[in-house]
Amino acid sequence: MSVMKRLSLIFRSKANRALDKMEDPRETLDYSYQRQLELLQKVRRGVADVATSRKRVELQINQLEQQTRRLEDQGRKALAAGREDLAREALTRRGALQSQIADLRIQHDNLQGEEEKLTTASHRLQAKVDAFRTKKETIKATYTAAEAQTRINEAFSGISEEMGDVGLAIQRAEDKTAQMQARAGAIDELLASGALDDFTGQRDDIQAELDRMGATTDVELELQRMKAELGQGPAPRDAIEAGPQQAQQAPPTQQHQAQQYPPMQPQQAQPYRQPGEGA
Repeated sequence: MSVMKRLSLIFRSKANRALDKMEDPRETLDYSYQRQLELLQKVRRGVADVATSRKRVELQINQLEQQTRRLEDQGRKALAAGREDLAREALTRRGALQSQIADLRIQHDNLQGEEEKLTTASHRLQAKVDAFRTKKETIKATYTAAEAQTRINEAFSGISEEMGDVGLAIQRAEDKTAQMQARAGAIDELLASGALDDFTGQRDDIQAELDRMGATTDVELELQRMKAELGQGPAPRDAIEAGPQQAQQAPPTQQHQAQQYPPMQPQQAQPYRQPGEGA
């Protein structure tokens, strides 16, 4: 197969696929029905034209028949008046008119037969058009129901283009939400640790130092508790009473933290010395 034939085949296949995708059977059926109505209208106009021609021939025949009767009366009157020549002329004209009437009658019969044929064809075509219209509406209704059912099934299965777009949008929204939550959590941790400065005005240096002292106190209490468990030192009084569960709760206030400090060992009072005196 040559290159041109292959290109032609590919083009026709793609064009056929595009046409199949664009084609709507309901529109095709409506177009076919419209064409049949136009054909039926042409047949009816043909019947009307033939009937008009037949009626015109009938009028001509009636006019000629009236002329033949008048010529016959004239011939009789001329013969009664002794004018045989005029009577002969009248009868001659009447004979010519009768010949025309005979030709018109043949034409009239042909037109009448054609009119009957067209009328019968029109009735048959009308019946076919009516049957096609009924079948068309049935096919359209069935196709519409099948299309709706297909869309519903695709929506349930999530394979339709619309549902796929919605699913992708939801996935992107969830990813962005998770990313923002992770970023917010990381910033909160950095602010709490003091690695970042809080410019919102809600925190100051004093509060930051108090928070740091509170965290340090908790660490010291936990360290003393662990030493007591290992037998390396006395257990803190508040830690023994409250137990390890209370130590995991929210940070206590400064007053409570002060109560949790381990008792300080008394120190001997040092005598006051003036500056410059020896130890």
